Amino acid sequence: MILNNIYGLRWKVLPPAAGVAMIGMAALALITAPTEVIEGDVQRLLYVHLPSALASYFAFTVTAVCSVLFLLKRDFKWDSAAQGAAIVGLIFTLLTLITGSLWGKPIWGVYWQWDPRITTTLILFLIFSAYLIARKSTSLDSDKSARFCAVYAIIGFLDIPLIHMSVRWWRTLHPQPIIAKLNPSLPDEMLLVTLFSVLAVILVAAWFITLGVETELLSQRLLKLKAIAKANISEKS
Repeated sequence: MILNNIYGLRWKVLPPAAGVAMIGMAALALITAPTEVIEGDVQRLLYVHLPSALASYFAFTVTAVCSVLFLLKRDFKWDSAAQGAAIVGLIFTLLTLITGSLWGKPIWGVYWQWDPRITTTLILFLIFSAYLIARKSTSLDSDKSARFCAVYAIIGFLDIPLIHMSVRWWRTLHPQPIIAKLNPSLPDEMLLVTLFSVLAVILVAAWFITLGVETELLSQRLLKLKAIAKANISEKS
C-alpha cells in the first residue's frame, strides 16, 4: 500500500523536480562554473556529456534488471518495462555521442576518433538499437522473441563496464574517471556543478523511463484487448 502511494506520486514529483533541477543545472553550468583555462567555454559541454552517459547506463541497467525479472517470472510487464527503459537509454547514448563529438572537434581537431571509449559507446548504441528493432519486429506477446531479446539485453549490458574500463585497459584520448577518484582532478566548483548536473539529468532520465515504461505497458494492454475482442468476434461468427 505504501509503495503504491509512493509510485502514485510519480506524476506529481518527477516532472517538477526534473524541471527545477534542469533550470538549476543550466544556471550553474553557464554562469557559476568557472571557464576552463585551456579548453575555454567548450568545456562546459562536460555538464551535459558526462550526465548523459551516466543516464544511459542507468536506463540500460533498468532494461537489464527488467529482462532478468521477465526470464524469472515470465510476466510481459517486465518485457514492456525493459523496452521502455531501452528507448530512454538510446536517447541519452545518442546525446552522449553528439556532445562528445562537439567537444572533440575544437580539442582533437576532428568530430570523430575511433577511440576505445567512443567506439564502445557506439557499440552500446548499436546493441540496444538492434534489441529494440528485434523486439518491435515480432509480436509483443511472443514468448520466444521476448526471451531471446531479454537474454540479448542482459549480454549487451556487459558493454557498460567495458566502456568504463576502456580508459584503463587501452590507450585512449579520454581522461581517467574524474568523479570516481578519491581525489577528483576537477576544481571544487566544477566538481559540484558536475555532480548537480548528474543528479538533474538522472531525474530527467527517471521521468522519461517512467513515461516509456507506461507507454509500453499501455501498448501491451491494448494488444490484449484486441486479442479478446477478436476472440469474441470469432465466437459470435
